[in-house]
Amino acid sequence: MSESAAPLSVTGLFKRYGPHTAVAGLSFTLRRGECFGLLGPNGAGKTTTLRCCLGLAAPDAGEITLLGEPVPARAREARRRVGVVPQFDNLDPDFSLAENLLVFGRYFGLPKERLMARIPELLDFAGLAGRERNNIRALSGGMKRRLTLARALVNDPELLVLDEPTTGLDPQARHLIWDRLKKLLLAGKTILLTTHFMDEAERLCDRLAIVDAGRIIAAGTPRGLIEREIEREVVEVYGEGAAEWAQREAARFSHRFEVSGETAFCYLEDAAPLLAHLAAEQPQLKTLHRPANLEDVFLKLTGRELRD
Repeated sequence: MSESAAPLSVTGLFKRYGPHTAVAGLSFTLRRGECFGLLGPNGAGKTTTLRCCLGLAAPDAGEITLLGEPVPARAREARRRVGVVPQFDNLDPDFSLAENLLVFGRYFGLPKERLMARIPELLDFAGLAGRERNNIRALSGGMKRRLTLARALVNDPELLVLDEPTTGLDPQARHLIWDRLKKLLLAGKTILLTTHFMDEAERLCDRLAIVDAGRIIAAGTPRGLIEREIEREVVEVYGEGAAEWAQREAARFSHRFEVSGETAFCYLEDAAPLLAHLAAEQPQLKTLHRPANLEDVFLKLTGRELRD
C-alpha cells in the first residue's frame, strides 16, 4: 500500500439479512493517522459494517479496500495488519494475561521470542504492568477491556478497529483508554471507532459519520456537525410542571424544543430572553444552560425514542 493510500475505503456497501437491509449504500474513506467514528442508534448497521470491512460478513453489493487489499477476496491478508477490539471481550479465562497475548500473537505467525519481548511493553501500555501471571478471572471489567486493547496491538497493526471499546466501564477506566488511544493516534495509527458515547466521539474523532437505518445521514468533523446541524445554546428546563410550561411558552423563546419525560430541551441562538423569563415568571423550575454538543446533534437526527 502506498503511503498516500486510504487505510480503508468503502463504496456503496449493501448488506441484507433476508428481507432486512442492515446496510443500505454506505460510502466512506479513512485518512491515514485519523480517528474516524461511526455513530448510530442500536440496529443502525454499525457492527454489520465493521464485519463487512473485515471480511467477516460478505456484502451483497459495494466495494471495500482494506489496507490496499480487496475485501472479501483478500480479507485474511489485510487482517494480518489490523487490530480489532470487539464489542464484547473474548479473552480466554483459563490463561494468564501473558498467555492470552502470546496465544493471540501466534495466530499472526509471530515468533515466540519476539512476542515474549513485546508482552511487558503491551501490558505497561494498558496499565497492567506486573500482572503477567494473573488469571483473567481476577481482572475487573476495566482491566479486561484494557487487556483486549493490548491484545489488538500485538501485531503492531496499521489500523485499529474498535467496536464500542468503553461500554460498561467506569469514568476512570474510560479516561485511561482515551489517553491510550490518543497516544496511538500521535504515533501514527489509524482508528475506526464505533461508540454510543458522544463525549468519546467528540474527544477522539477527527471526522465521523452518523448512521441510521443503514445509511449515513450526516458526516463531518464533530465541531462542524455541531455548528451546522444544531442551535448554539441549549437550556434544559426541568422540575414539576416543566413539560406543561414548555407546551405553553417554549415556542416564544426557542427555535425548537423537545419534551422528554419531565424535561424540556430548548434550542436557541441566544438563551438570555428565555433565562430572564424563567427567573421572573417560573422560579420553581430548574434550568441547565449549556452550549450545544454532539449528543444534541445525534438526538436531533436520530430521535429520542428507544431502539432495541
